[in-house]
Amino acid sequence: MRSLRVAVVSFLVFLNLLLVKPPAFAAEVADSVYRNGIFYTVSEQTPKAEAVAIKDGKFIFVGSNEEVKTYIGSDTKVVDLEGKTVLPGLIESHMHYASYGALQMQIQAHWRPKEEILEAVKKAYPSAKEKGEWILGRGWNQEVWDPPQFPTRAELDAIAPDVPVYLVRTCGHAAWVNSKALEIAGITAETPDPEGGEIYRDEKGQPTGILTDTAMKLVSGKIPPLTEDQQRRALLAAQENLLSYGITTVNDMGTSLETFNLMKELYEDGKLKIRIYAYGASGSYGKADATSYAPFLEMGPQKELYNDRLTLGGLKFYADGSLGARSAWLKEEYSDRPGHFGNPRETDESLYAMVIAARKAGFQAATHAIGDAANHQVLNVYEKVLKEIPEPKDHRFRIEHAQVISLEDIPRFAALGILPSMQTCHATSDKNMAESRVGPERIKGAYAWRKLINAGSIIPNGTDAPVELVNPYQNLFAAVTRMDTEGQPPGGWYPEEKMTREEALKSYTIWGAYADFKETTSGSIEKGKWADFVVIDKDYMSCPEMEIKDINALLTVVAGEVLYSR
Repeated sequence: MRSLRVAVVSFLVFLNLLLVKPPAFAAEVADSVYRNGIFYTVSEQTPKAEAVAIKDGKFIFVGSNEEVKTYIGSDTKVVDLEGKTVLPGLIESHMHYASYGALQMQIQAHWRPKEEILEAVKKAYPSAKEKGEWILGRGWNQEVWDPPQFPTRAELDAIAPDVPVYLVRTCGHAAWVNSKALEIAGITAETPDPEGGEIYRDEKGQPTGILTDTAMKLVSGKIPPLTEDQQRRALLAAQENLLSYGITTVNDMGTSLETFNLMKELYEDGKLKIRIYAYGASGSYGKADATSYAPFLEMGPQKELYNDRLTLGGLKFYADGSLGARSAWLKEEYSDRPGHFGNPRETDESLYAMVIAARKAGFQAATHAIGDAANHQVLNVYEKVLKEIPEPKDHRFRIEHAQVISLEDIPRFAALGILPSMQTCHATSDKNMAESRVGPERIKGAYAWRKLINAGSIIPNGTDAPVELVNPYQNLFAAVTRMDTEGQPPGGWYPEEKMTREEALKSYTIWGAYADFKETTSGSIEKGKWADFVVIDKDYMSCPEMEIKDINALLTVVAGEVLYSR
């Protein structure tokens, strides 16, 4: 009898211990544990942590060094971060993935002096002539030259007279070509400007070698496309480069069906592992209509493929060009080009037809709009479509760039639930010319992050690469300081529009995830979400402002797998 009482008492004591404090072996055993770090989680519940545990590609614990010990088993990989800073995997919310990969095989002219670009063309000339190839490149910006004037075909003709040259401006809305390229395209003084573009001409009416927007297609349409093998190599080269910055998710703003299918092949082969949220493109840089998107409309959205690595969630449209090329569509004439209003790409009716077709097919709409007239048009078209098809209410339509907005249109973004997808580096890149384009009054609604945030909007951030350098830390620096990488102007350009460090980080993480309908699975370091994160070499939240731009990624992890280490 005594033995029975002892057994009962022992059982009750054991049961009480289970209820009060579970033993160590009750915790799930993790595949990997990262501890002794400074985790900025972007989570309201646990904004800062010391350690995480990961199993099956997801976080199963976020908390202290002491508590994480219970998740360590005999086969758990344990990494001591030695006090380094960890951010959620960065989300590049607007870039051109395939173009960025292809750029790795071209002349990279980003903001280089004209003399250096011409020297690069001269160096590429012998090989291009021998192989019968075009000389291609991207990134020039006349605003950083002295004098800040558009270049001419004559400058290229002097070093590449019989090989076609096609160099895209940093904004992607103008091209600098030589006479051979014009000849191949059949462009002469008699060639009319296409709708939505312009062939720049000299005082005699001859083409100068500068083409904007739809006029670019007259030449680019003659460039032999990359082979499938070259395209695959470009997609993988882009991944390698992006992971080296800690970017774990990208929004590819303008994916062709061919590229989307190549992406699927590379995911199936296990070669692509970065997360891509794609927006289908018309396949034509010229005028488009709903039939231009027919393959995507028939296929419908493709969600969470390959373990949530690839999604086709939206369609990309264009309302105008760029401010730098003076093809952004303005309500009033350009301050530095009287009589010129820019180049609208669509009528209200044609844009409406495309947006409503996307809505009916279940896609997000994402429309490029730079000028105040273009932004106003897109807001009106979106509002009309959403009134006609109100469900689902959670549409998350986007306006890409939203650079120059009439002050009265700023509150409409939040009121309509439209996301201003902006690139903070554009402000510091454009500051040398933006006010001369639009004047002192309209500039108040330009690159207006603070006004938009205060009005209730969130801003998914990105770089528009290859339009700008893809470096996210330079972009975060621009968001926080409104200065370029040289620290100019001191105190920031229109500093009242700055973001806080917390807002800037959200713009690269949870706000980007929200734009992708992924805020429950990505965008922060929280239990149950994908284990995507980056270890960096400086404390983003506490380092001096000027050091933010110099941050480097040390380790990039996607779904618990280390994909980059420095």
